[in-house]
Amino acid sequence: MPITIDQARFDEFNPLELLARQVVEGFITGLHKSPFHGFSVEFAEHRLYNQGESVKHIDWKLFGRTDKLFVKRYEEETNLRCQIVIDGSSSMYFPLKDSSQPDGLDKMAFSVYSAAAIMYLLRKQRDAAGLSVFTDDVILHTQAHSNATHQKYLYAELEKLLNPTEEVKGKYTSASKALHQIAENIHKRSLVVIFSDMLDNSAAQAELFPALQHLRHNKHEVILFHVYDKQRELDFAFDNKPYRFVDLESGEELKVKPHEIRAGYQERMQAFKTDLAMKCASYHIDLVEADIKMGYKQVLLPYLLKRVRLH
Repeated sequence: MPITIDQARFDEFNPLELLARQVVEGFITGLHKSPFHGFSVEFAEHRLYNQGESVKHIDWKLFGRTDKLFVKRYEEETNLRCQIVIDGSSSMYFPLKDSSQPDGLDKMAFSVYSAAAIMYLLRKQRDAAGLSVFTDDVILHTQAHSNATHQKYLYAELEKLLNPTEEVKGKYTSASKALHQIAENIHKRSLVVIFSDMLDNSAAQAELFPALQHLRHNKHEVILFHVYDKQRELDFAFDNKPYRFVDLESGEELKVKPHEIRAGYQERMQAFKTDLAMKCASYHIDLVEADIKMGYKQVLLPYLLKRVRLH
């Protein structure tokens, strides 16, 4: 039976019903401040600082170069634009569902439900949302709009990701190539929210971080949800017996006993995560660790609350 998105599941993400004291009940009520804002202004020019006014907008870097006080002036904009980017490669459909865990989320379902919740929230704020999906290339890219018809279209595209066709299976990830393309296709300053396991199997692995930097260079705010199954993909917590591991993207198989390679595997994965965190910090990209076993609510809600507090 095809999987569908029940929009009623996202009612708790209403921005007027988000408050920290209710998070233990699974949803938050009474919020009067959006977790996504700060894009209502664009830098326009500098002007000389007038003694006695607020120092909030003084450009201290310019002061260091010129020894004069200048204030940044901004132009108001009306709405936030958010581009949601989802890795649609085959590795995102891990772990494969079986009879022992029929209700469990794979990485794709986690990403789709999180994205749908954010879209619902943006629609309530009358902000615009767009959707991009990539594998080894960009397979979908829509501009951001705020009307109801566009939102229904985005939900329909998300539902397609929950029910992949045979054409999607065996798709490689080339996040570096795709993110460069997406950066070129977002023409106005936006909030870019990426859902990916960041397992780029392309030959351009070294280009992954410059691709993220490309988005920042174009003045977009970037949030990266690093989606993974901590138990299996990081801890490598498999029983001490022979396993046959299959690469969901290439189909390559490897027979191995987990305890023989666990230490080396964990060391390499930890090095990858550390490098990702350091690069995101240096590029001012907001990195969110998203363990699918926690469920999308338990990852998304605390993050939205943190943004409310910080802003």
